[in-house]
Amino acid sequence: MKPDSQTVHFTGRVIRVTTDSVVLPNGHRAELEVVHHPGGAAAVAVDGARRVCLLRQYRYVAGGWLWELPAGKLEPHEPPLHTAQRELAEEAGVLARHWHGLGTCLSSPGVFTEVLHLYLATAIAPASTAHERAEVIEIHWLPFETACQWALDGTITDAKTVIGLLRARFAITSTVVAN
Repeated sequence: MKPDSQTVHFTGRVIRVTTDSVVLPNGHRAELEVVHHPGGAAAVAVDGARRVCLLRQYRYVAGGWLWELPAGKLEPHEPPLHTAQRELAEEAGVLARHWHGLGTCLSSPGVFTEVLHLYLATAIAPASTAHERAEVIEIHWLPFETACQWALDGTITDAKTVIGLLRARFAITSTVVAN
């Protein structure tokens, strides 16, 4: 849907904030505040010992440490799979030979345009990390079922990680993915 008009309030390094004037499907005209984000991609990396890579990452906005999948922002004209592959190497220090799409999810569709692309990565091999100076990351390899339990019991609160883990569990148990 394209807005009838749009007012730009802020343009930053990653996001742009607008007020969009739109006509909704019910005919109501609304002024909506929108945060435009280029989107991102995340990798559920599972090794041969059925361990999953989770990052314990400091997130200032969230008020502390979170468990997350390796993930990052799409660069201009970069396919989502390439983003997931790049971020897995940079953040977790591993590469994967096999990739399986797990679909997309929306972080907060009432306000954000961000679409997150999720992938299952298997056949893991070591690579060099390349953390950014603004990233505070610990790399952990946990039993896959433990991570899925954390997704269900609220230990993991990051939405892309919860969704990615549970979709990967379904893909693995449905034999959709061959290791």
